[in-house]
Amino acid sequence: MTDEPSTPVETTVSENSSETPAPHFPYLQVNFKSEGDKLLLLLPPQQEDETFQTASASTWNEIWQQFRQRLQGGDRFWQPNTDVHLYTRDRLLDVPQLQAIATALSQQQLYIRKVYTNRRQTAVAAASAGYSVEQQTPPGNLTTTPQGNLPPLDDPLYLQTTVRSGVEIRHRGSVILLGDVNPGGSIVAAGDILVWGRLRGVAHAGLEGNTKCRIMALKMEPTQIRIADFVARAPENSPAQLVPEVAYITNGGIRLAQAGDFGKALGSK
Repeated sequence: MTDEPSTPVETTVSENSSETPAPHFPYLQVNFKSEGDKLLLLLPPQQEDETFQTASASTWNEIWQQFRQRLQGGDRFWQPNTDVHLYTRDRLLDVPQLQAIATALSQQQLYIRKVYTNRRQTAVAAASAGYSVEQQTPPGNLTTTPQGNLPPLDDPLYLQTTVRSGVEIRHRGSVILLGDVNPGGSIVAAGDILVWGRLRGVAHAGLEGNTKCRIMALKMEPTQIRIADFVARAPENSPAQLVPEVAYITNGGIRLAQAGDFGKALGSK
């Protein structure tokens, strides 16, 4: 697998283990909201909100028309080059739709920096389009976790893409990536992280404190790996031959083991 050009997305991996809270927006139409130095683009829910009498816009054409009207209307209050955080909630968006929104925003000198969603398909589309993603927890979509004192995990997130420089994937479950993590890219997960490719960026598993989580990669060359509160960096000199490895917690901190040896050790217990 080869390096791909980086996208103009700048993301810093958060050192705070808490999940980014979703803003409270009971909107039934597309809305913009200013929050500090960023602009929130808030899409209405996919289904009718029972707390309101009026149904939200349901089709992509309705969403697109509302978005264009808000963006080109006379009440624009944002400054050029403002970062946009797109909150899609349960709305299903594909790559062309996300790219259409991004193109229209860029014409106003506004740029998407992160996509928040509780739809797995939208998270996959956003990651495939090269945006930082945080998949939020939809109600009633939780599974159990091995450590009883920790919050339950979401279902795993499966991605087939390259995590480019400046892009962060954040999920409250395990992340399985078929592709590479380039230098400057990062994956942050409450569960395990499996990279079926080359890991050369940052990987943080066990975000909420689960020390039993693991990080696995076919080729382990990370800038930094973290499991729960433990941190390790890659050695200065990479081995001559890279083999699949697993990072896990021992009494001495984070340890790397070849995947075959790690499997044998588990089988002997």
